[in-house]
Amino acid sequence: MSREGRDRPYALELDPGEVDRYRLMAAQARAAEADLWELAGIGPGASVADVGCGPGALLPALSEAVGREGRVEAVDAEPRTVAAARALAAAAGLGNVSVAEGRADHTGLEPGSLDVVMLRHVLAHNGGAEDAIVAHLAGLVRPGGCVYLVDVDATAMRTLPEHADLTDLGERYAAFRAARGDDNRAGLRLADRLARAGLELLEFRGRYFIGQPPPSVRPPSWAAREAMVVAGVASEDDVRRWDRAFQEVQTAPVPATIFAPVFTAVGRRPA
Repeated sequence: MSREGRDRPYALELDPGEVDRYRLMAAQARAAEADLWELAGIGPGASVADVGCGPGALLPALSEAVGREGRVEAVDAEPRTVAAARALAAAAGLGNVSVAEGRADHTGLEPGSLDVVMLRHVLAHNGGAEDAIVAHLAGLVRPGGCVYLVDVDATAMRTLPEHADLTDLGERYAAFRAARGDDNRAGLRLADRLARAGLELLEFRGRYFIGQPPPSVRPPSWAAREAMVVAGVASEDDVRRWDRAFQEVQTAPVPATIFAPVFTAVGRRPA
């Protein structure tokens, strides 16, 4: 969920609203992917890595899934999110969870030591480094272990009712990411990346998230606003205009609904 593969600033600012977005995504993931977690081997006694863990929103669910006999090793490249994930794990009493700083293509985890490595919404922010990241993750799992990838097709995301200013924000963000070399369609390529890493594809699945987020949750494009200003693709006036648009949408009689295509791929290392 964060910039992992290359030495460049991560565009999405970690503020309370962004943390709420991570928590919403984590809750949806556990409910929607239960059978895929089982397929990959995320269960009692398993050793699992959450690479690009962000502020740790998924760690309670992973901790519960592997139980006392299992372990969860979380890794993120951003010091602020590592601190947030450690604080969450400590506050929740997650004794089987550890959190360390590391990049997705250089995690520092022991090769061949894990049953499952999970990477969620990281490849989309690492254009050009995707195959190197997946190859590194494939080397972390034992023979028979699985790499579990999740990402979206951002070009097919929609919010209704539409608002012209928020459409502008989304288009600016897509162009900003493309200019950085990031893949706005990363979710569509997950199966291919697992195959290139020498893994056996067990499942490649897509689903549509359709929901009405709480007012505190805004899209990644909003979290990238300051990075877009620094890059010169937006102005402070644009940011204020977008903020007003979000406030208008929040008070509208018809709540905004998000439509987001999410893809999951599970690959197994040959025994």
